[in-house]
Amino acid sequence: MALKPEIQRLLEMVYRVGAPRFHELSVEQARHSFEKLVYAFRPVVPAVASTLEVPIPRGDGSVLLARYYRPLDSGTGRVLPLLVFLHGGGWCVGDVASYDVLCRQLANTSGCAIMSVDYRLAPENPFPAGLEDALIAYRWALENADSILVDAERIAVGGDSAGGNLSIVLALSAAEKGLPPPRHLLLVYPCTELISSRPSRERFADGYFLDRESLQWFFSRYLGDASPDDWRLSPMRATSLGALPDISMLTAEYDPLTDDCLAFADRARTEGCRVRCLNVSGVVHGFLTLGKLIPESNDAVLWLGRALADSLSRD
Repeated sequence: MALKPEIQRLLEMVYRVGAPRFHELSVEQARHSFEKLVYAFRPVVPAVASTLEVPIPRGDGSVLLARYYRPLDSGTGRVLPLLVFLHGGGWCVGDVASYDVLCRQLANTSGCAIMSVDYRLAPENPFPAGLEDALIAYRWALENADSILVDAERIAVGGDSAGGNLSIVLALSAAEKGLPPPRHLLLVYPCTELISSRPSRERFADGYFLDRESLQWFFSRYLGDASPDDWRLSPMRATSLGALPDISMLTAEYDPLTDDCLAFADRARTEGCRVRCLNVSGVVHGFLTLGKLIPESNDAVLWLGRALADSLSRD
């Protein structure tokens, strides 16, 4: 399918004016550019029942912050399922504030509580800092479920792009950390492998926002001294995916990561995981947070919310 007209116009504007791409910016400039894009094209901020800033002790005297949302119809004292949400941004940009609208939408469409984690970013804190924070937040949610009125047996993990990568690795790491696995994985165009030769990497390498050079910019800053072959960076290279819970995965047609996502989904199915996928036609990587510009974003959020509600319903 051709690019959606709204996407086509946005891309034409960006490339016509010669706006610098991520790999041409400093880290601070890239973060500012990302925030500007999200704030310019996010939908109207929806109301939720409540939000709460949650300080989570790391154990070394520092604090990991998260934002907790309860959906509009949750009612006082009602125990809810929970999604631990890990935002995207190539492990280098993005934060809880820039994903506030999406988390509100997910809370209201799913009927679940959402805990959005402000994990440490690279290059100041390269791998495995973000993963460590994700695991700390997940453990805290399990241990403090009663205090935040959530059901410890109905906790999902999910996120977009880099956040999807962290979510997969968290789920695969849970057992060795002595943690019960999440009930479900909610993945939005996750990065499943840093180095890949699948066709979409080349087909959409230029002119679709997430260029070849920008991918390398993110990867090199997150890697630090680690090897891209480490399965905790490239979960497609894990020995087994059999420990993963059921997965709901959203992909974008014009995304260099699409073929990697679909290959991961196929392998997970082969190894016994139930996977449902929605490939959104005519859109690019990152479209989900741009609902003011792209109507399909809001439809995709609704699909994710329903998938989450279904996966965390009481059996």
